[in-house]
Amino acid sequence: MNETTVPTAEASLSWPHPLPSCWVIGDGRPGLENQSLGLAEAMGLQPALKRVVLRKPWRIASPYVTAFKRFAFSSSGASLEAPWPEIAIATGRPGALPLIYLREASKGHTFTVQIQDPVVRRGAFDRIVVPWHDGVTGDNIVTMDGSLHIMTEQRLAAEAPRWVDAFAAIPSPRVAVLIGGVNSRYDLRPEDMRALGDQLAAVAAQGFGLLVSGSRRTGEANMAALAEVLVGTGAYIYDGQHGANPYLGMLAHADAFVVTCDSINMITEAASTGKPVHIARLPFRRGREDGRNKFGEFVQRLEGSGRVRMFDGRIENWSYEPLREMDRVAQVLRRAFLARVGDSNLR
Repeated sequence: MNETTVPTAEASLSWPHPLPSCWVIGDGRPGLENQSLGLAEAMGLQPALKRVVLRKPWRIASPYVTAFKRFAFSSSGASLEAPWPEIAIATGRPGALPLIYLREASKGHTFTVQIQDPVVRRGAFDRIVVPWHDGVTGDNIVTMDGSLHIMTEQRLAAEAPRWVDAFAAIPSPRVAVLIGGVNSRYDLRPEDMRALGDQLAAVAAQGFGLLVSGSRRTGEANMAALAEVLVGTGAYIYDGQHGANPYLGMLAHADAFVVTCDSINMITEAASTGKPVHIARLPFRRGREDGRNKFGEFVQRLEGSGRVRMFDGRIENWSYEPLREMDRVAQVLRRAFLARVGDSNLR
């Protein structure tokens, strides 16, 4: 199915009636669609999900190639035709070209929100939502700390019961260990995992239960090295690839977190819970040593705000204001839309 209406629990909150129509433009990739859907939900909208299929060469070169864009959309995907929505949201470069088309075809009627920097043609969108660490500025730029995500207290509360039995043998307090992997600035080798495993084994010896999750970037050799060190600790270990993914359950059941420094998304999601977040260092091996490290800058910014601390083998307890940028960004966009349509009473 290429077109779906997504219900929103708070669809009527602080909006004029009828509710502004909204399209979320996607291509079937959950990671991108969830950011757009989560933002629409936070804005209190009821979006129609339009899964668009781009033809070549636009599929490969969006948004760099925009000529003859009305021919870019395959009939195998959702159609983009009038009546135009009042708001349209997309994430990543695949959604940028459809938003540019919608804004032009609707003659500016559609308020377009692009999540993530399209790099080119930034002026072709009403608003662009980007992480602060990207360093992008402009009149239509909305910056945030970290990334947008769909983790809310309500969603985690609903997920928690599903994992009660699976985590029953893990003692409390529980520490969720979220492991990323190789990216543009960090590497991850078995010896790094063994070193982290030694620290985690010491944490377990102090009475903490361990909920450990790898990711697709972690790799089998790295997870095997970590699992070997954690034998006898009673840790729950998910390799990031096989079986049901316990990630949401871990966020719901954890009393504290250890997250590797390479994943802005996982750090953001952990910090949205208000529970202590410890950042595990990985060696900075990739890229030029004097190059910019946006991951490190992001961690330093959260450390400065008291939301995270560096992991030194100890689990600490502290409180902080949860990082919930989705709600703040949603309010900024809502006000911008209402200002454009002239509804001052609801700004």
